[in-house]
Amino acid sequence: MNYRIRAREIRVIGADGAQLGIMAPEDALKRAQEIGLDLVEVSPTARPPVCKIMDYGKYKYAMKKKTAETRKNQHASEIKEIKFRPKIEEHDFDTKVGHIRRFLGEGNKVKLTMMFRGREITHSDIAKAVLDKVAEKLSDTGTVEQFPKLEGRNMTMLIAPKQAHA
Repeated sequence: MNYRIRAREIRVIGADGAQLGIMAPEDALKRAQEIGLDLVEVSPTARPPVCKIMDYGKYKYAMKKKTAETRKNQHASEIKEIKFRPKIEEHDFDTKVGHIRRFLGEGNKVKLTMMFRGREITHSDIAKAVLDKVAEKLSDTGTVEQFPKLEGRNMTMLIAPKQAHA
């Protein structure tokens, strides 16, 4: 901005948004100071660089407000974890599916962990059937992002919420 502009010639845009043409930075700076504003480089990569006559303090304030507004509207997706056992009862299963449905509705991903104890790990087919049943029940609200895979004494699966526009 102002004296830090190093280009030999720049394209100047006035305070009202009108094109003032291509000129030397010194001339543009003189025009800006006559009005009591700053000369700010808005597009340094263009040929020639584009500079605008504006109040730099107001510009910085507006940019800060804009980034704060976009940050406020963003929702950071979390990964929630629900743990299952291969011998889960029907009511417990339905309760956990309800929790998963709520998490997906909030826009979070859900990691399903099937925990094995003792010799249960030899019946990984039962555990896979339970996880497949969860995926089937939630097919309307979520999609399987990572299919069931065995990691040590646990089997994990990841479900992501379906997109609203899809």
